[in-house]
Amino acid sequence: MSKKTAKKPAKTANEILKLAGVGTGNIFRSCHLPPLLEHPEVELIAACDINEERAKSIAAANNIPHAFKDYRDVLKLDGLDAVDICTPNKFHSEIAVAALEAGLHVFCEKPDAISMKEAQRMADAAKASGKTLMVMRNNRFRGDSRFLKQYIAAGKMGDVYTGRCGWQRRRGIPGKGGWFTTKELSGGGPLIDLGVHIMDLATWLMGDPKPVAVTGCTYRKFAESSASDSVHSQFGEAKEDGVFDVEDLAIGFIRFDNGASLQIEFSWASNVAEENVFIELRGSKAGCYWNNQKPLRVFAEDSGALLDVSPKISPLPREGHGANLWHFVDVLKGRDEPTIRPEHGVHMIGILTAMYESAQTGKEVRLD
Repeated sequence: MSKKTAKKPAKTANEILKLAGVGTGNIFRSCHLPPLLEHPEVELIAACDINEERAKSIAAANNIPHAFKDYRDVLKLDGLDAVDICTPNKFHSEIAVAALEAGLHVFCEKPDAISMKEAQRMADAAKASGKTLMVMRNNRFRGDSRFLKQYIAAGKMGDVYTGRCGWQRRRGIPGKGGWFTTKELSGGGPLIDLGVHIMDLATWLMGDPKPVAVTGCTYRKFAESSASDSVHSQFGEAKEDGVFDVEDLAIGFIRFDNGASLQIEFSWASNVAEENVFIELRGSKAGCYWNNQKPLRVFAEDSGALLDVSPKISPLPREGHGANLWHFVDVLKGRDEPTIRPEHGVHMIGILTAMYESAQTGKEVRLD
């Protein structure tokens, strides 16, 4: 077996996992770094960023011994177990495949990749290496999401046959002019940025049916707007003379192999009342409305009367991004099975790329 594909021996349960962060921008600093630093079984041994001064600053502030500009130098570190990738979307697959081929586990910020081909390359590399590849799906790690998953799996909503989901922002363009709004680097606008989050949660709740056809429309109407009412616009680095060649609104429709369907809407900017993140599912026994800022609601019928219920759900000890990262550690330690697998990413990126194709051609795109 070549040195490139040689597998490193498995760590014992009581050993510390040594991890490196590749890409140390806002998403790493605000959502990844704190839970990794708090984990008693994780040691961050390197920070890497194309902006080397930023990597050095992160390393110095958090007692991380190494700082690099090139991720290839990270992969040469002795004793390294895993990398956490938070770079612009274009580089996710390149770095993930290189790390997997070097015998390392990989955690990656969403989206998995900017094309189905690249997502499949990542999945194939994970399978060939025998290492774990996990991509951020933080909304699965919420108390209301977990409750709803169990509720649906128990058959209490009956046949979940249709739904709609979305993330609507009034004004919340991230890093305008930077990599977020540059298609070559991001792969697209809110569809690939926000869509991964909410479409993943919706389809996971629906039982992961296989998508067979999509129809979509995209629009770019706010490239000249400088207004903002969303905290999410802080992500990325804005450039006044930068590029804005992606959509600011995407609307679509997905059909699945079991006959179910899902309407979607994702916007960075749109003339709506306020920012809204939601999933509405309809089943033969009950329906539900999930919102990331409001209590979960269930709609049913009982004893001849319509029934609206708001379950009292306690928050999990750790939720969202941090819980997803801690789940990754549990998987590497053999304490849990991965709830997010590479094939989920292949299906997701397949939906997104087909949606963009449909928007361009004006036709339905088949996936089967």
